[in-house]
Amino acid sequence: MTGKNCLVTGATGYIGGRLVPELLDAGHRVRCLARTPEKLRDHPWAGEAEIVRGDVTDPPSLAGAMTGIDVAYYLVHSLGTGSGFEERDRDAARAFAEEARAAGVRRIVYLGGLTPADIPVRSLSPHLRSRAEVGEVFLDGAVPATVLRAAVVIGSGSASFEMLRYLTERLPVMVTPSWVGTRCQPIAVRDVLRYLVGSAGMPPEVNRAFDIGGPDVLTYEEMMRRYAAVAGLPARLILRVPMLTPRLSSHWIGLVTPVPRALARPLAESLRHEVVCAEHDIAAHVPDPPGAPIGFDEALALALRRIREARVTTRWSSAAVPGAPSDPLPTDPDWAGGSLYTDCRELTVEAPAAALWRVVEGIGGENGWYSFPLAWAVRGWLDRLVGGVGIRRGRRDAARLRVGDSLDFWRVEEIEPGRLLRLRAEMRLPGLAWLELHADPPSPGEAGSRYRQRALFHPHGLLGHLYWWSVSPFHAVVFGGMARNIARAAERTPDAE
Repeated sequence: MTGKNCLVTGATGYIGGRLVPELLDAGHRVRCLARTPEKLRDHPWAGEAEIVRGDVTDPPSLAGAMTGIDVAYYLVHSLGTGSGFEERDRDAARAFAEEARAAGVRRIVYLGGLTPADIPVRSLSPHLRSRAEVGEVFLDGAVPATVLRAAVVIGSGSASFEMLRYLTERLPVMVTPSWVGTRCQPIAVRDVLRYLVGSAGMPPEVNRAFDIGGPDVLTYEEMMRRYAAVAGLPARLILRVPMLTPRLSSHWIGLVTPVPRALARPLAESLRHEVVCAEHDIAAHVPDPPGAPIGFDEALALALRRIREARVTTRWSSAAVPGAPSDPLPTDPDWAGGSLYTDCRELTVEAPAAALWRVVEGIGGENGWYSFPLAWAVRGWLDRLVGGVGIRRGRRDAARLRVGDSLDFWRVEEIEPGRLLRLRAEMRLPGLAWLELHADPPSPGEAGSRYRQRALFHPHGLLGHLYWWSVSPFHAVVFGGMARNIARAAERTPDAE
């Protein structure tokens, strides 16, 4: 198969971020469509792919992005929250299909959800129903389409895997909803990527959906028990409680795992339905190599190994979180967006700037936030209770950050290696918040380095102003302590001696 020109939407997300390097390795040329191209800047493959600004809901930006494209990958979808999300998904898919037709694209490839064959689409959960309707939009369009339908995707960093992982690891005795007895057919992320890459070479006459799954059909209860066995944990005691609805389940998942309620709910709703592959026709076009599809236990072992080795390339939290702010960052020196409260700290550090930077870049996750751990933990729990992401998302990599990474309840907005880390808050707030951490060389005549820290808050309405003034008395403890402890941590590093 000769290399093709491929357009990848959703490249900032979990699957899209992994698909791009696979397409490049297969000899294809890749163009990525992203609403915020800067989020792709630090990916290892960024220099090999063309990155353009655009949005699937903006047809003019699609028209330019599809020029000269052979295969267009559609890897975006709403997370099943908010009013009107199904209509938005359909409209975006129709616009994508129409612009693909106008640009002469030869194939659309879409990754959707596996749906039960014996249940009408209208009776599915909103999340699965929307996935199915988007697939039908592409199959009914003028451009030949490959619609891949998958159930639970098992891979390091996937939302489904992290939900399974944390439920099993944190709860040796589990009171579970009835959907843990529903059968599904999980698939390893490596097989998903293999099918996506292989779909680029399908003949023009192919226009259909394909069920994709691994070799194992399991209930969610069986998956939790097998996870415990593979991870070397004691056997789990699982008790089913029928009255736990998907809505209540999403609250339960949100409290126990790093997956926020807004994402947990569509996942839990999808698990109400039995989703098992009805065919394996994809093998006629993308043949299975020896050892594939990968079994469930092996997929778990591969995912756990990548976590241990800190080689998680993308996570579910790579994508935007429902309800998270997307407003532009306040720029210096002027702020034209109204009130902007700031809390600034600056310290001289008796350590080189390089040592200080290592502490700054390693903040969050297991290392914590260097001040008043109880306050940060309580703020995280309060955020979870109101449907936010909380503080337990952790880090993708224990030592390195890149633009777009989630970091507990922050997201990396900008990073200038060795100098600046700017984080945007994704907790629920009556406004927008940022935290900037600087590692500067010393002033003339000084030794060591300078640490500068700035917290910014743009309030929304009266509630936003009240919020700032209610928490500002604690800033000396939280932000002041943070600055002092970061400086001390840098001074204790071997490089500072």
